[in-house]
Amino acid sequence: MADDILIKIRDLHFSYQNGKMVFQGLDFSLKKGERIALVGPNGAGKTTLFHIIMGLLKPLSGSIEIFQRVRKAEAEFLEVRQRIGLLFQDSNDQLFCPTVEEDIAFGPLNLGKSHNEAQEIVKETCAKMGLSGYERRITHRLSGGEKRRVALATVMAMQPECYLFDEPTAGLDEDSTQSFLEYLNEQADTYVMITHNHDLLSKNIDRVFRLSDGKLKTL
Repeated sequence: MADDILIKIRDLHFSYQNGKMVFQGLDFSLKKGERIALVGPNGAGKTTLFHIIMGLLKPLSGSIEIFQRVRKAEAEFLEVRQRIGLLFQDSNDQLFCPTVEEDIAFGPLNLGKSHNEAQEIVKETCAKMGLSGYERRITHRLSGGEKRRVALATVMAMQPECYLFDEPTAGLDEDSTQSFLEYLNEQADTYVMITHNHDLLSKNIDRVFRLSDGKLKTL
């Protein structure tokens, strides 16, 4: 059914400021309940595609339809950012508050949760990602792996309708990776994941697309 399609991109064209063309007629769609992996060489445009979906980059041309609405202007992407959770490739781009609890509470508070509700979400999310006791820690003093866990927690706390994960397990230890996988299985039914982790591809993905030369191919 048409209302099952959450993201629909048609004939997308995009180039960087240096003139390098990344997409020349890219088509992509995501249905509710799909779990998709996006693989391909560095520089192929995987992260760029995520940023276009979230309205962080503007294409040269093409149709971007998200939640059954065409999105063009910045204001039209505000709803998208409330309903789709994006995990940035670099955790430092995700974390900008002084403490862990403030970073995790930021999304729920912006979604209209009360302070008490946000604090409860912080507590529950920290427990899921092995971050209990980290709430008052200074974010910029954390290790790379710890920052990755907090970055994932900020996305989880928003309880989005679908997720865009950019290398979610990069820098995570085995226990943290297992906690993330349990979260996927229990609470995340719709997502696109950029990953080179073959374990994720074999266990938590329904379809794999390879992005190369500006085109998506099913593997």
